[in-house]
Amino acid sequence: MSSNFARLGVPASLVSALADRGITTPTPIQAATLPDSLVGRDVLGRGRTGSGKSFAFLLPLVTRLMESDRPRQPRKPRSLILAPTRELALQLHESLVTLEKSAGLTSTVVFGGVNQNPQARALQAGVDVLIACPGRLLDLMGQKLADLSAIEITVIDEADHMADMGFLPNVRRIMRATPARGQRMLFSATLDAGVSTLVQEFLHKPITHEADSAVSPVDSMEHHVLRIDADDRTDVIASLAAAPGNTIVFTRTKHGAKKLAKQLLKTGVPAVDLHGNLSQNARTRNLDAFHSGRVQTLVATDIAARGIHVDDVARVIHADPPVEHKAYLHRSGRTARAGKAGIVITLELPQQRRDVKDLLRKAKITPTFTDAYPDHAILDELAPGKRVFLSADRAAEIVGAGAPPQQAQQGGRSGGNNRNRPSRGGTEAKAGRSRRRRGGSARTAAPVTSERRSARTAADFSRSSSR
Repeated sequence: MSSNFARLGVPASLVSALADRGITTPTPIQAATLPDSLVGRDVLGRGRTGSGKSFAFLLPLVTRLMESDRPRQPRKPRSLILAPTRELALQLHESLVTLEKSAGLTSTVVFGGVNQNPQARALQAGVDVLIACPGRLLDLMGQKLADLSAIEITVIDEADHMADMGFLPNVRRIMRATPARGQRMLFSATLDAGVSTLVQEFLHKPITHEADSAVSPVDSMEHHVLRIDADDRTDVIASLAAAPGNTIVFTRTKHGAKKLAKQLLKTGVPAVDLHGNLSQNARTRNLDAFHSGRVQTLVATDIAARGIHVDDVARVIHADPPVEHKAYLHRSGRTARAGKAGIVITLELPQQRRDVKDLLRKAKITPTFTDAYPDHAILDELAPGKRVFLSADRAAEIVGAGAPPQQAQQGGRSGGNNRNRPSRGGTEAKAGRSRRRRGGSARTAAPVTSERRSARTAADFSRSSSR
């Protein structure tokens, strides 16, 4: 089979596996790194989030394991991929599964927060590929349940995120337990925050490839800042999230994510949260609800900025502007993936103006500023389509029980932002006062008819997630 991947040296069986997922054209980071990584060179890949880094290292890893054909041994994986979060580790495993089937390889994933016994049993049976979060892997190594002495290939993914989370000492301990002669690949958006020390200590004359600058904005994103009053924050977010399409809303704290998700449920918008205080079962349940399309709004802390890889997020909302400009870019990178356009919306309260201005200057972003309120026409422009608001009970039922969403009854007013929704203890009256305060009636854009897309399975989502 002739393809762009085949011309780069990818084996025909893996080319076919990619084609089955609709992947036929390499991304820039894949095209740049594969010729070197496939022949065993150490590679340092730099690219922004969503650039296709996953297959840039999965393809050479699987190819070289096929070529070496060494036997599996109990507790001794043949290759290792380190990931900073359990969400990213699971996403990488989903991408690996199709490749390993055609290659006859086996793999497992280890991370904390769950019973270690199934992970230990998988390692005891012998695996070709181990995808691991550093903390749990060190625990297993300390108990003699994992032995890295047979590692042929090691990958460090999202190395700068590892540094941001304080994992570099653990990563060093793990890397020192792998054979020095093995192939090593490191992928990162930047080389600061200690990442360069990993490169110097563990990579052997690496070939460096870069796809886009490390922290450059994406051209296909539109950036908007909505200047709002604090009392209007939830209503503005609800209006944007109730429009067709997936929305990720970022908050600065775990408590803020949990609180905002509950507030959206009360407005009739099904929403789930994702943050570090959730158990693994709750994380999996909430991510499955979002991935399947049953729930179209995810409220998350920065744990999701790099840990979730999906291609069809219509908009990212910074409900709380991040402190640091790199966090802004990584959060924003959840939209405008796989060549698609996306909208990034930052909510700015009066006291945040100086901080937001400084944040965007450092991120090299020139946004459109709008003084907004819940029924402002800009909300229809940024999130076009018919809003769907349910009763609070129905929204909670969808989030908790997995029932498919149903269309709300249509209100009597025209315009995409006007809707018939349950009373929320005076919020509508407050919005009306807000409009009068600004001098005039609400302006509305012509509604754009858009049916909610049919639900997809989590497997469907992962098949489009790592190109």
